[in-house]
Amino acid sequence: MPRFVVEADGGSRGNPGPAGYGAVVLDPASGETLAERAEYIGVATNNVAEYKGLIAGLTAVRDLASDAEVLVRMDSKLVVEQMSGRWKIKHPDMKPLAAEAARILPRAQVTYEWIPRERNKHADRLANEAMDAGKRGEQWEPSASAAVFAAPSAPSGPPGDAVAGAAAARAALAAARGIAAGPAEADTLFGPPAAGAEEARAAAVPVPSRTPATAPAPGRAPTATAPAGGQGWGPDMGAPATFVLLRHGETALTPQKRFSGSGGSDPELSPAGRRQAAAVAEALAARGTVQTVISSPLLRCRETARAVADRLGLDVTVEQGLREVDFGAWEGLTFAEVQERFPDDLQAWLDSPKAAPTGGGESFAAATRRISATRDRLLAAHAGRTVLLVTHVTPVKILVRLALGAPPESLFRMELSAASLSAVAYYADGNASVRLLNDTAHLR
Repeated sequence: MPRFVVEADGGSRGNPGPAGYGAVVLDPASGETLAERAEYIGVATNNVAEYKGLIAGLTAVRDLASDAEVLVRMDSKLVVEQMSGRWKIKHPDMKPLAAEAARILPRAQVTYEWIPRERNKHADRLANEAMDAGKRGEQWEPSASAAVFAAPSAPSGPPGDAVAGAAAARAALAAARGIAAGPAEADTLFGPPAAGAEEARAAAVPVPSRTPATAPAPGRAPTATAPAGGQGWGPDMGAPATFVLLRHGETALTPQKRFSGSGGSDPELSPAGRRQAAAVAEALAARGTVQTVISSPLLRCRETARAVADRLGLDVTVEQGLREVDFGAWEGLTFAEVQERFPDDLQAWLDSPKAAPTGGGESFAAATRRISATRDRLLAAHAGRTVLLVTHVTPVKILVRLALGAPPESLFRMELSAASLSAVAYYADGNASVRLLNDTAHLR
């Protein structure tokens, strides 16, 4: 049985403040560095960052050899004692983090040891590098001389963000084959492993099978081909670009179920919507994986995006292509009112994606072209990153539909609540994987 040492650390400049973690996997015999992990996680506490460092280190070991015995060495007495079972975990923010760490490897394979801070310099350096990168608006990247190894194992789940090159290839191959989510893989819905995975797992959407297995997302040409059959390995395509799709919080029109697009008034968030925005901001901060925030130009989205970005310590970029469709003369009306006033136009709209709302609105076909072009432009600009797109019902549904290769009528068969989270991962070979749909656990 292989043996490894994990040294992990995390820090926060403000506690809470801009935070990052570092973790290193070592060969106990030679002291050789086998893997390094570090990440800027936005605004968080020291303890959250330390737990995330532990999670990253254990995940790196799992990708090297899932049957390994591991000695974890940390200068955090709290984490060591809690994970050893000697201290109770009372803080609500720590419970899901500890649970996630405990799930990565069987408990019998992991032991914990406290070490003084001066003996944890490698992980501490990585954590500070991550925080420095975050201050520059970047994410930490390993140096060219860093030795990172990962041994592939049989595909067991949907695509997860890779902690090493072989893991990325394994995940991409699983995505191409449409393999359903397994317990360990479901924790990577938003890219690198992070807190809040129990809620994400509860709402995870299995990846549908494709025919053929390497079919690309509609409108995108594949650049690589996964091997046919059940064996073999595809090329290392690197980490996917993950779009976390956030529908804006409620406005005064939302509970009344009125058409609210880009052609009518531009309502602000209601008090309930502002509470929802704050709740989703906390949830995304706990996950700690979002690197960029991009918003529709409409006020309700910009307000929601700003609440999240402020919590994460990020800026908001406005993208015109993420706006809601223009509902023309239907703006501000309920479905029943439209059915009464424009019955023929409404029926045509329900029957055909090419039909537009009365009065020069935007058809679903036109919206799909706009949103597809926006998707491709953002993918080119954010390859391998986790990006939060704050947008509306129609853009989210179209992105999910295209990722699934589903027919246009599927747009009417998805529920999408205010302030809900969905997620799609996009791989370099053109494959896409829906990881989450209409998750509202953070609002409960």
